[in-house]
Amino acid sequence: MHTIEGLNQLSGIFLAELEVGQHFYWLLGNFRLHGQVFLTSWFVIAVLVVLSMVATRNLQRVPSGVQNFMEYGLEFIRDLAKTQIGEKEYRPWVPFIGTLFLFIFVSNWSGALIPWRVLELPSGELAAPTSDINTTVALALLTSLAYFYAGISKRGLGYFKRYIEPTPILLPINILEDFTKPLSLSFRLFGNILADELVVAVFILLVPLFIPLPVMILGLFTSAIQALIFATLAGAYIGEAMEGHGEEHE
Repeated sequence: MHTIEGLNQLSGIFLAELEVGQHFYWLLGNFRLHGQVFLTSWFVIAVLVVLSMVATRNLQRVPSGVQNFMEYGLEFIRDLAKTQIGEKEYRPWVPFIGTLFLFIFVSNWSGALIPWRVLELPSGELAAPTSDINTTVALALLTSLAYFYAGISKRGLGYFKRYIEPTPILLPINILEDFTKPLSLSFRLFGNILADELVVAVFILLVPLFIPLPVMILGLFTSAIQALIFATLAGAYIGEAMEGHGEEHE
């Protein structure tokens, strides 16, 4: 009996500390905005802007330091886009795919490296932007708009023929596929990042010294993988939209 009461008290402490589902809202007329998501998103954007400014402030023929690091990142993103979209079509999409990858990567790592919960809010708590479903859904919807735009720009209204290929019977399934793509993108990223933050938080509450460290290192690795998966799938969807059924990259 005492054991059950102790477990109930312990679970109550965890829920109170983690504050699952609580948010810090900003009121804009009749709309409520998740203020903590904007704060951490602006921080991530500021980090990316500062890194870009430092890397391009004094460009050298032989890069070093931050310039070398950023050029390596650019080459990595170019190769990713080229692989997924095709050598002749990838260049216009490098900024979009690169922005997705860098924003998600820095967001994920900010949640793993920065003790956001030390900063107190009137309600809720700060966390990685990608641990909020609103952020991941917005990124997934941008990806959906991007591959629709890519397909229509490349193939015109003929893009919509893909819904009845290879047979009109597949029309409902092909339409459903376009709805499941953003859903899978958003929930995969959101679920993995939120789960990682909750696991680390619980371990810190239980064993605050050594055990959380390996979990945090593993979290850094999985966070980077999640950013890569999201950017790779975005590129694959864009390439598929421009390629069409029965066609291949030239």
